[in-house]
Amino acid sequence: MKILLLEHPRKIARGRCNDIANTPLSSCLISGYAAGMLAAVGHEAAIVEGYLDGLSYEQIRRQIKDFGPDILGVHMVYQWGRDQELFVFLEDIKNEGSAPLIIAYGFYPTFAYEEILRHCRAVDAIILGEPEYTFARLAEKSCPGTALQGISGLARRDGSGNILARRREPLADPELLPFPLRTKAMLGLPEINIEGSRGCYGGCAFCYINSYYMEREHTGRGKVTTPGPSRWRGRSPENITAEIDLLMAEFGKRDFYFVDPNFFGPGRQGQERALRLAGLLKERGIRFGIEARVNDIHQQTIEALAEAGLRNILVGLESGRDESLKRLNKMTTVAQNEKALKILRRHGIEPNVGFIMFEPDSTLEDLRINFEFLQRNDLLGDLPITANVLYHPQIILQGTRAYHKLQEEGRLQLLSTTYEGTAGFANPRVAALAQIMSGITNYLFVKMEGIWSGKAEEPKSARAIYAKLNRSLIKCFADTLHQLETGKQFSPGEIEDFVFIAEQEIDNM
Repeated sequence: MKILLLEHPRKIARGRCNDIANTPLSSCLISGYAAGMLAAVGHEAAIVEGYLDGLSYEQIRRQIKDFGPDILGVHMVYQWGRDQELFVFLEDIKNEGSAPLIIAYGFYPTFAYEEILRHCRAVDAIILGEPEYTFARLAEKSCPGTALQGISGLARRDGSGNILARRREPLADPELLPFPLRTKAMLGLPEINIEGSRGCYGGCAFCYINSYYMEREHTGRGKVTTPGPSRWRGRSPENITAEIDLLMAEFGKRDFYFVDPNFFGPGRQGQERALRLAGLLKERGIRFGIEARVNDIHQQTIEALAEAGLRNILVGLESGRDESLKRLNKMTTVAQNEKALKILRRHGIEPNVGFIMFEPDSTLEDLRINFEFLQRNDLLGDLPITANVLYHPQIILQGTRAYHKLQEEGRLQLLSTTYEGTAGFANPRVAALAQIMSGITNYLFVKMEGIWSGKAEEPKSARAIYAKLNRSLIKCFADTLHQLETGKQFSPGEIEDFVFIAEQEIDNM
């Protein structure tokens, strides 16, 4: 059977430049793993890189016609709203008869399957969670469209148009999967993405990683209950290095990035596994990056990883106040945040940090303590990071504990889709500062997009300009916060003027 997997074109709205990624980094290998599984069981599988190759929908249409798939898989990625352009394209493909069966998969459709199936009739079914074995089952059928009801792991319509959903038990061991298929576009990235584990042992209120991977009990009308225990699953160090050896031998690659949401497994076993992997990687002379929780940053392990080639790391600090960390269900402390920063810097690693400055229930005191934490720990010295941490809000996405909690409390306000909501800010002064910083930082990100993406050349005086902009952002936040703390209230017009003046200052620099 012929299966074509589509990574559709994507864009981020101008007002969302400074928000979190619209899908977890771990999803970048989702099509590769599905294609690898399909090829391993004897099917012809290919990937169309609509996003990385910058293809238009017309170019993608021609590739679909040329390939003639029995199944068209679409890795749907959230576009900060309902992607009507993609839906219309799929309707055209279905009407033309270019793809008898269209299957969506990914984080976004796993949670928003009801909305997608109602608004895009061209999508025959949606894979819930991990797609590899569900795709393999679909491809076993000579006429797969007639046998959807017998396959676990799908959301689909029944004969009456009702939406039914049935999760598949998560894969027990990711080491059982074939290595992912990597396209020319993927291999052309500065770092080769590699997946060493799936899931997370944490339970952060803003994250849906575990909900995506875990089996959940469904009620009669396709609704789901709150997910149960965590399911972190890691590949062995030997299996990981076997894949790295293959990539080095075939493509000469030496720069890698582990896309795992949680590189370290839980507890002592997780540290021991990381030490074994460090020992194997050190022999290979590579460079790599990881993402981790602060409570997993230990002196011995980081020292070994740094010696093995660890060069960059993303750590989720999220807040500089213990009360906020409890609200976010981080299961970490400010002391652990600061200890992790010291350990990493001791080994020459300046981390990229996850930080949520604005929560729906933030107070001015929370913001003040967060700001002082960032200053105290030297986290406001680099313009892109400063612009991020001085604004970053908590995004409320379907599948997270926060979404579920706010929905139960009657506070959730949906945006243009059921997939994303907001609760507003309980404190109007917090809302004013968030609006000001959002406007300024998004303008800055748009202005710098060409330079920071490598598409435009930096000015000769870039370092001095960045330092000046950085100081200006910090001063703006500090001065505005002080005014709000002393009772100042900003009208909508004043906020608009404030942002406009800051935009002019950015332009003049």
